[in-house]
Amino acid sequence: METLKKESTANEPDYALITGASGGIGYELVTIMAAKGHNMVLVARSGDKLKQIADDLSKRFSIRVIPMAVNLGEESERINLVDNIRKNNIKITILVNNAGFGDAGYFADADWQKNERMIQLNITALTHLTREFLPDMIARNEGKILNVASIAGYLPGPLMSVYYATKSFVVSFSNALHSELRGTGVTVTTLSPGPVETNFFTEAGAADAKVNKLMKPASAQSVAHYGYIRMMQGKRKAIQGLNNKFMVFGLRFVPSFVTNYLLKRLHR
Repeated sequence: METLKKESTANEPDYALITGASGGIGYELVTIMAAKGHNMVLVARSGDKLKQIADDLSKRFSIRVIPMAVNLGEESERINLVDNIRKNNIKITILVNNAGFGDAGYFADADWQKNERMIQLNITALTHLTREFLPDMIARNEGKILNVASIAGYLPGPLMSVYYATKSFVVSFSNALHSELRGTGVTVTTLSPGPVETNFFTEAGAADAKVNKLMKPASAQSVAHYGYIRMMQGKRKAIQGLNNKFMVFGLRFVPSFVTNYLLKRLHR
């Protein structure tokens, strides 16, 4: 990971740190936040792509955009990222934990290395970065955190069991933090979209699953815009769309064996 140039500490500008910034919901959040005038630290593994995005946005919107090529699944790289930000007096006032991926199939047949990487990225990296930047936000009495989960976080997930479990962690963790932080000036918002028009299902090996045919995916741009608005309002939840809201609400009245049965069929 490249070392940043030293920035002046005078009139420290605010920055938003966005993970998974090179594509999908993350990229759409980056473009929305650039148009709103946010300075940003963009984090993803693809360094060349991030640099192109950073150069383009900094010129178009006259903002500061710092690309950071980091494999967030590796603890040493996360530590280097945090150290680099602190050494250069970059004040993070918004943290967007968006990076993540999924996998499909029977757990007994799963590739353990892939599942471990998923847990490290979807859970450990999100929790680690939140822990690193949260104390400074509390000390300044200002800060916003957006954790990207999924409506999967409210469901069991046969044939995508580990992915659903990771998103369940994100929902539970974020809800608890939102309560802990009342009165501190810091808020935590959980963005829980349904299916989204990204390459998520293709990369997860579930491109042909029935769920993709039965549920119309939302655009990544609309999900990102909704999540941004809810985050800036300091709301606890961001569940886009009436159908998704009704489904999450109705789940409390449906026996788990029913949802397990239906989801297993949908993921085939």
